[in-house]
Formats: sequence, C-alpha cells, structure tokens
Amino acid sequence: MFLLLFLAWVIFNGALTWEIAFFGIVISAAVYLFACRFMDFSVRKDLMCIKKTGIFCWFVAALFVEIVKANLVTAKWILTNRYEIEPVLITFTMHFKTNIARVLYANSITLTPGTITVKQEGNNYTVHALERSYTEDINGGILAEILYKLEEGI
Repeated sequence: MFLLLFLAWVIFNGALTWEIAFFGIVISAAVYLFACRFMDFSVRKDLMCIKKTGIFCWFVAALFVEIVKANLVTAKWILTNRYEIEPVLITFTMHFKTNIARVLYANSITLTPGTITVKQEGNNYTVHALERSYTEDINGGILAEILYKLEEGI
C-alpha cells in the first residue's frame, strides 16, 4: 500500500524531483502508518497480497475462459433452437473461509451466461441455470479450486 500511495503522489504531482519524492515518501509513510494503526492494515497483509497477485491473475484468466466457453455454449443453444428450456434451481455448499472468496465465487457464477446466483448465505449457494448441464461442475470447478488456493495461508 505504501508504494501505491507514493505512486499516486507522484502521478498527482505530475513530475518527479527530489523535493517531490522526499515529501511523497514522508506523506505516504504517514498515511500508511495511520492506516496500519486505525484501519487494520499491516505489512504482513501487504506482503500476502503481493504474494497472491499471481494466483488472482490466474483466477481472472480462468474466469475469462469460463465466460467465453459459457457464451459459446449458450449462443449455440439459443441459435439452434432445437431444445426446450428446462431451467433448474440448485442448492449446494462450498467451504470457503473468507467472505471475499464467497462473494467472488457467487459473482463469478452470475457473470457466466446461463447461470445466476439467486441466494448466498454463508457457504450455501442457490443458483438458477437455464439448463441442468450448466450446473455440472459448479460446485467444484477450476474457479473454486483457485479460490481455495487464494485462501491458503490466511
């Protein structure tokens, strides 16, 4: 967070001189110490975020791939017009430790065409899907696996 604060300082100043850098370091350090003291930030949490950046990028890439695959399947399904719509509502449980992982998973389901998270309470999810085949790997796919890896060490 300190580096982001300093980077914002430099960008907002529009130039980088010794004076701007010095004051930026002092002000960024003061804001960072304030955040650590009163807003539950810490150097350990910052290092953990930096360490997990690669896994989060992997999650975003996997989500993008899943969205594209679901778009293709849904488009094919709609354009062929051979099938009757048989929507399904399923409930399942995932075992995430953090609220962020729970919300990321629920929103990932909603972003994928043909599915929407209707309800999420704790680790219980209720999902509506246009077709039962859309729910085959919903409670144990690649996105859940990556989120479990993100939660390791927390």
